[in-house]
Amino acid sequence: MTRLYPVGLIHYTNVAPILDDIELPDTVTAVRGVPTEMNAALLDGRVSFANISIIEFIRHADTLAALPDFSVAVLGAVYSVNLFHRRPWADLHGARIALTAQSAGSVALLEVLLRHSRLNVTLERAEGHARDLLDAGYDGVLRIGDSALREWYDAVGPIHDDVSVLDLPHQKDGLIVTDLAQKWFELTGHPFVFAVWAYRKDDPPPPELLRAMRMARRRGIGHLGDISARHAAKLGLPERVVQHYLWNFRYHLEAPDRLGLQEFADLAVPGHAPLTLANPDTLRP
Repeated sequence: MTRLYPVGLIHYTNVAPILDDIELPDTVTAVRGVPTEMNAALLDGRVSFANISIIEFIRHADTLAALPDFSVAVLGAVYSVNLFHRRPWADLHGARIALTAQSAGSVALLEVLLRHSRLNVTLERAEGHARDLLDAGYDGVLRIGDSALREWYDAVGPIHDDVSVLDLPHQKDGLIVTDLAQKWFELTGHPFVFAVWAYRKDDPPPPELLRAMRMARRRGIGHLGDISARHAAKLGLPERVVQHYLWNFRYHLEAPDRLGLQEFADLAVPGHAPLTLANPDTLRP
């Protein structure tokens, strides 16, 4: 019997242009989950290929390689990786910050940004709506993904049609939403790569899967309006906001993204193993 190649998929809205309409080959079987679940599945061998948090790719660069032309990256604001807080960022010294367990990469980015600002804080695992956790006594709450996107809009909206999508708000009624990707851009001038499509070096993905992914990406980017409308209805958000959210993303791991990836690797994991960005065909026996 032919072995089915196990693939891990994370179905946040930010990968909708790649995954919404992908036609997986018959040789592939899919496992779905949140980033931390797919990180674990790739590292323990339950899947051989997945879009995973960038920090786990860096930490395990000795055993993992990444496709050289796929990423989930953004230059500037991302809107879905947010620290919610009421005190200004510079006044968060000594703060208690609630962390989601869904994303190791976003936690690592927050830690890098806090160290750069010389802010000593207490980080604690806690799940829940940002406002509820702030009301419960936390000074900051890290939220990611579709939930963070909705909570950002709930915090600063409604946003009317006469507001430029290049000037969307991040503060209202005493609640501050610090976009960590924007904070990274202000620090480095580089894009931030949230995820790569990584595979175990001893089990690279089959060519038919890569062809399917590239075809799906071309179709998805060419139909962002349709994808935005579909996901806006699911999220309960204005279509124009979701379309702006999606067209911000960089899905090809281009030269600026690689610079940002390398800088984050050096800051987050000093002394890490060299990062391997390689076409799987070059690693096949």
